[in-house]
Amino acid sequence: MKYGIQVPQGWPMLTDLQEPAVAYELMVHTAQTAEECGYETLWLADHLMPTTPHQLFNFECWTSTAALARDTKRIRLCQEGTCQGYRNPALLAKMASTVDVLSHGRLTLGIAAGEPESAFQAFGYETAEAPTRLQQLEEAVKIILAMWQEETVTFFGHHYQAHGAINEPKGVQKPHIPLLIAGDEARVTLKLVAEYANACLLGPVDFSTLEQKLTILKQHCATVGRDFASIWRVATVFCAIGETDELAIASFSTAWKDHLQATKGFMDMFAGTSPTFLALSQWFGAILAGDAAGAKSQGLIGSPETIRERLAIYEALGIQELRLIFPDAAHLLSIRHFAKEFIS
Repeated sequence: MKYGIQVPQGWPMLTDLQEPAVAYELMVHTAQTAEECGYETLWLADHLMPTTPHQLFNFECWTSTAALARDTKRIRLCQEGTCQGYRNPALLAKMASTVDVLSHGRLTLGIAAGEPESAFQAFGYETAEAPTRLQQLEEAVKIILAMWQEETVTFFGHHYQAHGAINEPKGVQKPHIPLLIAGDEARVTLKLVAEYANACLLGPVDFSTLEQKLTILKQHCATVGRDFASIWRVATVFCAIGETDELAIASFSTAWKDHLQATKGFMDMFAGTSPTFLALSQWFGAILAGDAAGAKSQGLIGSPETIRERLAIYEALGIQELRLIFPDAAHLLSIRHFAKEFIS
């Protein structure tokens, strides 16, 4: 099992800092600490603004990726889901190629269908319904892969086009930069993973749902003739480690609890029609209530002994890497504690 961390790009991890330059240096120090501790990947989020609008800052994803490519030496870099609607896919492919060179071949491009409509509207982007975003995602993936492998790219899609586009240098890694598709929508997203991706990012979901999603991915692989084992499988989990389960769940800061409360409210809107959203809402509720037993339905929240039990479940399901979201990542103690316990 490999482990990566979500770097503190801003809210809700850096809410106690007012000076952006200081916050950036803390993000870098966290990344360098993760590298020293033996983590596999630095994960960055592609949020242009908070999901619940407020004035707390958040560093932009791709400029931060480029900066961390130069501020680190060994650890890989990946986005937990570049929003395909924010950047023209041909341009995104060229951005990724440049960052792969800057990092000496340590980039994985993570891409996803989209972000909440509020962010699209706030920044002046056209909004689209979910089926259209998934169509856009497939066209974007086709253009990106072509830009990494062909001398010139011409593509006529319904949503995106390229007309003799040239991308040099294409990057360092061969045959091309690894492509990760994030999301676990069963009918289209996981089919796109089977057809095009080197890696997938699932969750956060409970263990039963995670098993179901992996089964669906296997079915898509069989349909398209893809070896399921050739896809690197990553799951997102919240991780809070403490000497006891109760101390671990108590480590969520007020800012994190506010964030979880707002997210729970969003999940509650769809809990009646989505078992996944219902399970997440209940799990967030357990964390907010300080219910250590209820928090064990997914993720890694508890003592080292509790976390070791949960890790065995993820491994048994076939997960190869965990994207860890530490609520106190900027304070480094949990990052170091987890590494001491679980990274050799």
